[in-house]
Amino acid sequence: MAYNKKLWAWLAGIFLVSFGILGLIGREIYVEAPPVPERVVTASGQTVFTKADIQTGREVWQTLGGMQLGSVWGHGGYVAPDWGADWLHRESTTLLELWAKREGAKDFAALSSEDKAALQARLKTDLRTNRYDPATGDITVSTDRAAAIAAVGRHYAQLFSSDPRLAELREQYAIPEKSLLDPRHREQLGAFFFWTSWTSVTQRPGQEISYTNNWPHDPLVGNEPAASLGIWSIASVLFLILGVGWLTWYQARRGEDEHAVAPANDPFLRLAPTPSMKATTKYFVTVIGLFLAQIFLGAVTAHYAVEGQQFYGYNISEIIPYALTRTWHTQLGIFWIATAWLATGLYFAPMLSNHEPKYQRLGVNVLWVALLVVVIGSFAGEWFAIQQKLGHANNFWFGHMGYEFVDLGRFWAILLFAGLMIWLALVGRALWPALKRPGETRGLIGMVFISTVCIGLFFGAALTWGRHSPLSMIEYFRWWVVHLWVEGFFEVFATAIIALIFAGLGLVRARAANTAVIFSTAVFLTGGILGTLHHLYFSGTTTPIIAWGAMFSALEVVPLALLGVEALHNYRMTKAAPWVATYKWPILFFVGVSFWNLVGAGVLGFAINPPISLYYVQGLNLTASHGHAALFGVYGLLGIGLMLFCLRTSYRTSAWSDAILKPTFWALNVGLAGMVFLSLVPQGLYQAYHSVTTGFWYARSPEIIHSPVMETLVWLRVPGDMIFSVGAVLLALFMAKLLIGSRRRQPVAEIEPEPALEPAMVAAE
Repeated sequence: MAYNKKLWAWLAGIFLVSFGILGLIGREIYVEAPPVPERVVTASGQTVFTKADIQTGREVWQTLGGMQLGSVWGHGGYVAPDWGADWLHRESTTLLELWAKREGAKDFAALSSEDKAALQARLKTDLRTNRYDPATGDITVSTDRAAAIAAVGRHYAQLFSSDPRLAELREQYAIPEKSLLDPRHREQLGAFFFWTSWTSVTQRPGQEISYTNNWPHDPLVGNEPAASLGIWSIASVLFLILGVGWLTWYQARRGEDEHAVAPANDPFLRLAPTPSMKATTKYFVTVIGLFLAQIFLGAVTAHYAVEGQQFYGYNISEIIPYALTRTWHTQLGIFWIATAWLATGLYFAPMLSNHEPKYQRLGVNVLWVALLVVVIGSFAGEWFAIQQKLGHANNFWFGHMGYEFVDLGRFWAILLFAGLMIWLALVGRALWPALKRPGETRGLIGMVFISTVCIGLFFGAALTWGRHSPLSMIEYFRWWVVHLWVEGFFEVFATAIIALIFAGLGLVRARAANTAVIFSTAVFLTGGILGTLHHLYFSGTTTPIIAWGAMFSALEVVPLALLGVEALHNYRMTKAAPWVATYKWPILFFVGVSFWNLVGAGVLGFAINPPISLYYVQGLNLTASHGHAALFGVYGLLGIGLMLFCLRTSYRTSAWSDAILKPTFWALNVGLAGMVFLSLVPQGLYQAYHSVTTGFWYARSPEIIHSPVMETLVWLRVPGDMIFSVGAVLLALFMAKLLIGSRRRQPVAEIEPEPALEPAMVAAE
């Protein structure tokens, strides 16, 4: 007990110190954010852009889908270019051509090597020199640069119109015809793209690195990796080795936990689901529906990488363009996984406490309706936004935020936050009696409750920015949602729930499970909270963010080092007693989670985490390979495993079919492996080569994205996608068979209605 108190104190200290540091870093990001100028002017005083142009241009970009259509600062989609990198290279080559022709050459390529070198040196000086005046708020550009800006601006105005000269490029970028009807909006969009380019090449005052730490890689303008990237990358690897060594030593010194002898009978056999627990079934049906919809939209989105405006010959871009299908695809991944986990909390809370609060079922049903309203409403708003049917103010509230994974408009985000508050209240009031009851599982239940509070509250980070907040601060808080909310506190919640499941089944001792969960949570949050910063290396932040992010994101990998042991331990539990076979496939899904945690989050995650690595591959398909392997492989499989466990304890009928679950499990895992290792990883490596040897802009250019190699690799997704889809269809078939069959057959064993619930945790103790 004393040891657990020390662990709780350690966990509390890590939480407070880490968030204290994260808060101070947030202040630095705000203070040091790249300035948005009042005006961009020429030396003669002619206005090129105004602050209103840049800010309105960002809102125009959001209505187009924002990060779902190309990327900004490396965050977003992969078919269209990174707009800042693309603008920067176009502006640079335009200036070089202008100067070369002025010197009498046909073009820049016709110059001698010495003349080329001289013009390139002039280019670096012109672009990298910071001419922002804090007193006036103006950026002054040369007359020649203003001419280049105007030329590049015309290119983007034509691109987002229906100009036939750029029809092929629009198709390659998966941009529909007539994306923007207002010529003024097309000009303002260019102003925003210019600003993102300016931040990436202009040196910070008093420093020799740009506002984005010299990202993106483009040797033509002097954007080369800074020394700090290499230094902190080496330090992060050493930190990782030290952490893994310490964890291995700790585990060896501590020895294996004494495992409980499995009881003769299933402790959950006498569990009688309460009305609110039964009401969660509709959540799980919704999970299946959203999962199938995500797969379909994923197939359409992936196909756009080959046919930019069509789907097997049918032009669908005017109805559901790439930016919209990608928006819905990414949002559905969050929605269905979160729904499975929220339903798990609602199911387990009464089971753990042996208490069904008054009107609990009504609350569960109301919350389900509220979640559907958010999904349908946000999807409709995003469609209207991308169809340019909302103004900029309405787009902010009801349309498309433009920021990946938090795309839903502010009104829908507020409704979702309110829904999470309802969920927190429902789970909290059902858990409260268990929290007050002494026992060895109270620590585990306390961890479930704490993570429930964090899940409810931390989505509030999505409500922190306004229409014109600094983009660096939006990125800072966006990753609070994506990293801390999704990857952080949901993971703590799931860890505690799984420990409670095994303790309830009598397969582990409650005291040992309690200690293990607190320890693993402390280790995870040690790197996980400050590890958030590894997403912000090149988002207009300073060098200290690179240092903190590199070191602590390396620690995120430390607890993954022993996941093979955890997977083996979980697998052995399926053979602990004959009755455990009842839960074989839910447990095997937990085994799959351990595997993908190691491969997707560990191997593929750390492959892109060190600053020097991410400098070259951010915004390439290596990022997507990590995202797919970690998001579905870890959180998706975990959601399915939790769902199956809830259903198994609720539906003890002959309609349960392990014969369907077996191919479901293997199809989902083999299919995921196929799409990641046959397609996404090779695509990422191919792009990475060109990013290193030529520049990031080239790795994202049509010459590479639509090269025969890349298009072949895109088609190689088909086998994995098809196998994966079969697994999803089998999961839906399993659910249908279970629900239909349960209505036709009596339960295998009649459960006495009183007592309504026997808390398995108490039985395990």
